[in-house]
Amino acid sequence: MELSELEQSLNYHFKQPELLLTALTHPSYAGEHQVVHYQRLEFLGDAVLQLTVSRHLFFELPGVPEGQLTRLRASLVREESLNLAAQRFNLGKYIRLSHGEERTGGREKPSILADIMEAVIAAVYLDGGLEAAEALVKRALGDRMNPEFDQDELDAKTKLQELLQSKAMSSPQYTVVDEQGMPHERVFTVELHVNGRILGRGRGRSKKAAQQQAALEALKSLS
Repeated sequence: MELSELEQSLNYHFKQPELLLTALTHPSYAGEHQVVHYQRLEFLGDAVLQLTVSRHLFFELPGVPEGQLTRLRASLVREESLNLAAQRFNLGKYIRLSHGEERTGGREKPSILADIMEAVIAAVYLDGGLEAAEALVKRALGDRMNPEFDQDELDAKTKLQELLQSKAMSSPQYTVVDEQGMPHERVFTVELHVNGRILGRGRGRSKKAAQQQAALEALKSLS
C-alpha cells in the first residue's frame, strides 16, 4: 500500500512505516491475513488524545472548574469529532478491510473511522514522540481546539436552561435512548425534549457528555 499521500495529508513522515500500516489494519483484515490489527494502537492513541486535549484545556482555559473541563474534553474526544478528523485526512481510503467489511460500508462507518484516527495518533506518538502526536491531534481537531470554540462549548446545558427561561418555555428533559459498547467503554445516546418536541440529540462516553452535546444541538436549533 502506497502511504506517501497519506503521510503528506498528516504532515508527518514515518521512520517506521509499519506502524502506520498497522494503524490502518482492521481486525477483519488481520484475521484473514494473519497480521497485526490496530486495536492495541487504538488503546494507546486514546490515552495520547486525552492527554493532549487535557493539557490544551488546562492551559488555554485558566480558572475554569474541573467539571466543566471534563465535559468539554468529552465533547472534543467523542466519536463524532474523531470521525470528522478521520474524514479530514481521508483515512477511509487507506483502511485495510476484509471483503465482508468492505461490502457493508466499513470505510464510511463512524465507529471504525474514529478507532483508526486514535490508532494513527498512537502510531505517530510511537514513531515521533509526544510533540509530534500533539501536533497531529491539533491538526485533526482543527478549529475545535481554539479557545474561542472552547468557550462556546462550555456548559451548554446551563446556557440552554437560561435561554428557555427567557422564552418562558418548559425545562428540557433528557432521555437516554441507546447504550452501546462494553461496560468499561459505554457510548450513550441522549435525546433532549422540550414541550414534547425533540430539539437535540447527542452521543458521548458518559450520560453527561451526551446531554451536553444534545444541549448544543438544541441551542443551535433555537438560535
